[in-house]
Amino acid sequence: MKNTKLLKNTVALTILITTLFAQGELKSLEAQLKRERVRIDSLETHINILLPNLFNALKAADSLTKSMVASNVALINRINRNENKIQLLEDNAGRTDSTNFEILAKLVMIENKIVTLTNSFSEMYNLKSEKSIISSSVKVSPVEYKAIYIDAMSNYHKGNYEEAIKGFFTIVKSDPNNDMKLADNSQYWLAECYYSQKNYKRSITEFNKVSRFPSSDKDADAQLKLGHAFLNMGNTDKAKEAYQYLVDYYPDSEYLHIARETIKQLTAE
Repeated sequence: MKNTKLLKNTVALTILITTLFAQGELKSLEAQLKRERVRIDSLETHINILLPNLFNALKAADSLTKSMVASNVALINRINRNENKIQLLEDNAGRTDSTNFEILAKLVMIENKIVTLTNSFSEMYNLKSEKSIISSSVKVSPVEYKAIYIDAMSNYHKGNYEEAIKGFFTIVKSDPNNDMKLADNSQYWLAECYYSQKNYKRSITEFNKVSRFPSSDKDADAQLKLGHAFLNMGNTDKAKEAYQYLVDYYPDSEYLHIARETIKQLTAE
Protein backbone atom coordinates (compact mmCIF):
# COMPACT_ATOMS: atom_id res chain seq x y z
CA MET A 1 0.00 0.00 0.00
CA LYS A 2 2.78 2.39 0.88
CA ASN A 3 4.66 1.50 -2.31
CA THR A 4 1.65 2.27 -4.49
CA LYS A 5 1.21 5.67 -2.89
CA LEU A 6 4.91 6.42 -3.35
CA LEU A 7 4.73 5.46 -7.02
CA LYS A 8 1.77 7.75 -7.57
CA ASN A 9 3.57 10.64 -5.93
CA THR A 10 6.62 10.00 -8.04
CA VAL A 11 4.58 9.99 -11.24
CA ALA A 12 2.77 13.17 -10.24
CA LEU A 13 6.07 14.84 -9.45
CA THR A 14 7.48 13.78 -12.81
CA ILE A 15 4.46 15.14 -14.61
CA LEU A 16 4.73 18.40 -12.69
CA ILE A 17 8.41 18.76 -13.49
CA THR A 18 7.79 17.93 -17.13
CA THR A 19 4.95 20.40 -17.31
CA LEU A 20 7.05 23.13 -15.70
CA PHE A 21 9.92 22.39 -18.12
CA ALA A 22 7.57 22.42 -21.08
CA GLN A 23 6.09 25.71 -20.01
CA GLY A 24 9.61 27.18 -19.80
CA GLU A 25 10.46 25.88 -23.25
CA LEU A 26 7.21 27.22 -24.56
CA LYS A 27 7.88 30.66 -23.15
CA SER A 28 11.37 30.57 -24.67
CA LEU A 29 9.92 29.58 -28.03
CA GLU A 30 7.28 32.25 -27.77
CA ALA A 31 9.95 34.88 -27.03
CA GLN A 32 12.04 33.65 -29.98
CA LEU A 33 8.96 33.66 -32.21
CA LYS A 34 8.17 37.18 -31.08
CA ARG A 35 11.67 38.29 -31.99
CA GLU A 36 11.38 36.64 -35.40
CA ARG A 37 8.07 38.38 -35.97
CA VAL A 38 9.70 41.69 -35.11
CA ARG A 39 12.47 40.96 -37.61
CA ILE A 40 9.90 39.98 -40.25
CA ASP A 41 7.96 43.15 -39.62
CA SER A 42 11.17 45.15 -39.90
CA LEU A 43 12.05 43.41 -43.19
CA GLU A 44 8.55 44.01 -44.54
CA THR A 45 8.89 47.67 -43.61
CA HIS A 46 12.23 47.87 -45.45
CA ILE A 47 10.78 46.01 -48.41
CA ASN A 48 7.82 48.34 -48.54
CA ILE A 49 10.23 51.27 -48.48
CA LEU A 50 12.58 49.83 -51.11
CA LEU A 51 9.97 48.29 -53.39
CA PRO A 52 8.79 51.60 -54.97
CA ASN A 53 12.41 52.58 -55.55
CA LEU A 54 13.05 49.20 -57.14
CA PHE A 55 10.02 49.58 -59.40
CA ASN A 56 11.16 53.08 -60.37
CA ALA A 57 14.67 51.79 -61.07
CA LEU A 58 13.32 48.94 -63.20
CA LYS A 59 11.06 51.36 -65.03
CA ALA A 60 13.96 53.75 -65.63
CA ALA A 61 16.13 50.84 -66.80
CA ASP A 62 13.40 49.69 -69.17
CA SER A 63 13.00 53.22 -70.50
CA LEU A 64 16.78 53.55 -70.89
CA THR A 65 16.91 50.20 -72.70
CA LYS A 66 14.20 51.29 -75.11
CA SER A 67 15.99 54.60 -75.62
CA MET A 68 19.29 52.79 -76.28
CA VAL A 69 17.59 50.44 -78.74
CA ALA A 70 16.04 53.42 -80.52
CA SER A 71 19.42 55.19 -80.51
CA ASN A 72 21.15 52.09 -81.86
CA VAL A 73 18.58 51.76 -84.64
CA ALA A 74 19.00 55.44 -85.49
CA LEU A 75 22.79 55.01 -85.42
CA ILE A 76 22.62 51.96 -87.69
CA ASN A 77 20.36 53.83 -90.10
CA ARG A 78 22.75 56.77 -90.06
CA ILE A 79 25.71 54.47 -90.71
CA ASN A 80 23.83 52.88 -93.60
CA ARG A 81 23.03 56.31 -95.05
CA ASN A 82 26.68 57.34 -94.70
CA GLU A 83 27.80 54.11 -96.39
CA ASN A 84 25.39 54.83 -99.23
CA LYS A 85 26.76 58.38 -99.49
CA ILE A 86 30.33 57.04 -99.50
CA GLN A 87 29.44 54.57 -102.24
CA LEU A 88 27.80 57.35 -104.18
CA LEU A 89 30.88 59.54 -103.77
CA GLU A 90 33.11 56.68 -104.90
CA ASP A 91 30.92 56.14 -107.95
CA ASN A 92 30.99 59.88 -108.68
CA ALA A 93 34.77 59.90 -108.20
CA GLY A 94 35.08 57.10 -110.75
CA ARG A 95 32.90 58.97 -113.21
CA THR A 96 34.86 62.17 -112.47
CA ASP A 97 38.17 60.41 -113.23
CA SER A 98 36.71 59.16 -116.50
CA THR A 99 35.37 62.64 -117.31
CA ASN A 100 38.72 64.24 -116.46
CA PHE A 101 40.47 61.80 -118.77
CA GLU A 102 38.06 62.64 -121.58
CA ILE A 103 38.54 66.37 -120.97
CA LEU A 104 42.31 65.91 -120.98
CA ALA A 105 42.13 64.02 -124.27
CA LYS A 106 39.93 66.73 -125.80
CA LEU A 107 42.25 69.49 -124.57
CA VAL A 108 45.19 67.65 -126.06
CA MET A 109 43.34 67.35 -129.37
CA ILE A 110 42.41 71.05 -129.38
CA GLU A 111 45.95 72.11 -128.55
CA ASN A 112 47.24 69.74 -131.18
CA LYS A 113 44.94 71.23 -133.85
CA ILE A 114 46.16 74.73 -132.99
CA VAL A 115 49.80 73.66 -133.26
CA THR A 116 49.08 71.65 -136.40
CA LEU A 117 47.31 74.51 -138.15
CA THR A 118 50.06 76.95 -137.18
CA ASN A 119 52.77 74.67 -138.50
CA SER A 120 50.93 73.82 -141.71
CA PHE A 121 50.27 77.45 -142.61
CA SER A 122 53.86 78.30 -141.77
CA GLU A 123 55.10 75.54 -144.06
CA MET A 124 52.82 76.63 -146.89
CA TYR A 125 54.02 80.20 -146.52
CA ASN A 126 57.67 79.10 -146.57
CA LEU A 127 57.03 76.85 -149.53
CA LYS A 128 55.56 79.69 -151.56
CA SER A 129 58.29 82.15 -150.64
CA GLU A 130 61.36 79.92 -150.92
CA LYS A 131 62.93 77.97 -153.80
CA SER A 132 62.87 74.20 -153.62
CA ILE A 133 66.08 72.20 -153.89
CA ILE A 134 66.06 70.22 -157.13
CA SER A 135 67.33 66.64 -157.19
CA SER A 136 67.85 64.29 -160.09
CA SER A 137 66.28 61.44 -158.07
CA VAL A 138 62.86 63.09 -157.94
CA LYS A 139 60.42 61.52 -160.35
CA VAL A 140 58.23 64.61 -160.68
CA SER A 141 59.27 68.09 -161.68
CA PRO A 142 59.92 70.71 -158.99
CA VAL A 143 56.83 72.60 -160.12
CA GLU A 144 54.65 69.48 -159.84
CA TYR A 145 56.30 68.61 -156.53
CA LYS A 146 55.39 71.97 -155.01
CA ALA A 147 51.89 71.89 -156.55
CA ILE A 148 51.18 68.41 -155.17
CA TYR A 149 52.31 69.46 -151.71
CA ILE A 150 50.24 72.66 -151.67
CA ASP A 151 47.23 70.80 -153.03
CA ALA A 152 47.59 68.07 -150.38
CA MET A 153 47.87 70.67 -147.61
CA SER A 154 44.80 72.44 -148.95
CA ASN A 155 42.82 69.19 -148.93
CA TYR A 156 43.97 68.49 -145.39
CA HIS A 157 42.65 71.84 -144.12
CA LYS A 158 39.39 71.32 -145.98
CA GLY A 159 38.95 67.93 -144.31
CA ASN A 160 39.43 66.02 -147.59
CA TYR A 161 41.75 63.57 -145.88
CA GLU A 162 41.65 60.81 -148.47
CA GLU A 163 42.75 63.22 -151.22
CA ALA A 164 45.39 64.70 -148.91
CA ILE A 165 46.71 61.21 -148.15
CA LYS A 166 47.13 60.52 -151.88
CA GLY A 167 49.09 63.74 -152.38
CA PHE A 168 51.39 63.30 -149.36
CA PHE A 169 51.98 59.65 -150.24
CA THR A 170 52.99 60.63 -153.78
CA ILE A 171 55.63 63.02 -152.45
CA VAL A 172 56.96 60.51 -149.87
CA LYS A 173 57.28 57.83 -152.53
CA SER A 174 58.85 60.21 -155.07
CA ASP A 175 61.50 61.57 -152.70
CA PRO A 176 62.54 58.85 -150.21
CA ASN A 177 65.84 60.59 -149.42
CA ASN A 178 64.13 63.88 -148.66
CA ASP A 179 66.25 65.72 -151.21
CA MET A 180 63.50 68.28 -151.77
CA LYS A 181 63.13 68.76 -147.99
CA LEU A 182 59.41 68.07 -148.13
CA ALA A 183 59.20 64.27 -147.91
CA ASP A 184 59.61 64.26 -144.11
CA ASN A 185 56.94 66.94 -143.80
CA SER A 186 54.68 64.99 -146.15
CA GLN A 187 55.21 61.86 -144.07
CA TYR A 188 54.24 63.83 -140.98
CA TRP A 189 51.11 65.28 -142.60
CA LEU A 190 50.24 61.86 -143.99
CA ALA A 191 50.18 60.62 -140.38
CA GLU A 192 48.16 63.71 -139.37
CA CYS A 193 45.48 62.77 -141.91
CA TYR A 194 45.02 59.37 -140.30
CA TYR A 195 45.06 61.01 -136.86
CA SER A 196 42.33 63.44 -137.93
CA GLN A 197 40.28 60.49 -139.15
CA LYS A 198 40.70 59.02 -135.62
CA ASN A 199 42.54 56.08 -137.14
CA TYR A 200 45.03 56.31 -134.31
CA LYS A 201 46.60 52.91 -134.86
CA ARG A 202 47.54 53.73 -138.48
CA SER A 203 48.65 57.25 -137.48
CA ILE A 204 51.09 55.72 -134.95
CA THR A 205 52.61 53.61 -137.73
CA GLU A 206 53.01 56.68 -139.98
CA PHE A 207 54.32 58.99 -137.23
CA ASN A 208 57.03 56.42 -136.43
CA LYS A 209 58.26 56.69 -140.07
CA VAL A 210 59.03 60.41 -139.78
CA SER A 211 62.34 59.85 -137.97
CA ARG A 212 63.58 57.64 -140.84
CA PHE A 213 64.09 60.64 -143.10
CA PRO A 214 67.55 62.21 -142.91
CA SER A 215 67.75 65.74 -141.48
CA SER A 216 64.05 65.76 -140.61
CA ASP A 217 62.78 68.73 -138.61
CA LYS A 218 59.53 66.95 -137.75
CA ASP A 219 60.87 64.38 -135.29
CA ALA A 220 59.73 66.19 -132.15
CA ASP A 221 56.35 66.99 -133.72
CA ALA A 222 55.81 63.34 -134.60
CA GLN A 223 56.90 62.22 -131.12
CA LEU A 224 54.34 64.53 -129.51
CA LYS A 225 51.60 63.19 -131.77
CA LEU A 226 52.57 59.62 -130.93
CA GLY A 227 51.78 60.44 -127.31
CA HIS A 228 48.46 62.03 -128.30
CA ALA A 229 47.52 59.01 -130.42
CA PHE A 230 48.23 56.54 -127.62
CA LEU A 231 46.31 58.77 -125.21
CA ASN A 232 43.27 58.83 -127.48
CA MET A 233 43.42 55.04 -127.70
CA GLY A 234 43.29 54.89 -123.89
CA ASN A 235 46.82 53.48 -123.58
CA THR A 236 48.14 55.87 -120.92
CA ASP A 237 51.32 53.86 -120.27
CA LYS A 238 52.43 54.07 -123.92
CA ALA A 239 51.35 57.71 -124.01
CA LYS A 240 53.58 58.55 -121.02
CA GLU A 241 56.47 56.65 -122.64
CA ALA A 242 56.09 58.68 -125.84
CA TYR A 243 55.92 62.01 -123.96
CA GLN A 244 58.89 61.02 -121.81
CA TYR A 245 60.90 60.17 -124.95
CA LEU A 246 60.24 63.67 -126.23
CA VAL A 247 61.39 65.15 -122.89
CA ASP A 248 64.56 63.01 -122.85
CA TYR A 249 65.63 63.30 -126.50
CA TYR A 250 64.22 66.66 -127.59
CA PRO A 251 64.94 68.98 -124.64
CA ASP A 252 64.94 72.05 -126.91
CA SER A 253 61.57 71.28 -128.46
CA GLU A 254 58.83 73.88 -128.30
CA TYR A 255 56.52 71.06 -127.21
CA LEU A 256 58.56 70.21 -124.11
CA HIS A 257 56.14 71.95 -121.71
CA ILE A 258 53.16 70.17 -123.30
CA ALA A 259 54.81 66.78 -122.83
CA ARG A 260 55.79 67.49 -119.22
CA GLU A 261 52.37 68.86 -118.28
CA THR A 262 50.56 65.89 -119.85
CA ILE A 263 52.86 63.43 -118.03
CA LYS A 264 52.12 65.26 -114.79
CA GLN A 265 48.36 65.04 -115.32
CA LEU A 266 48.47 61.38 -116.30
CA THR A 267 50.63 60.52 -113.28
CA ALA A 268 48.25 62.39 -110.95
CA GLU A 269 45.40 60.16 -112.09
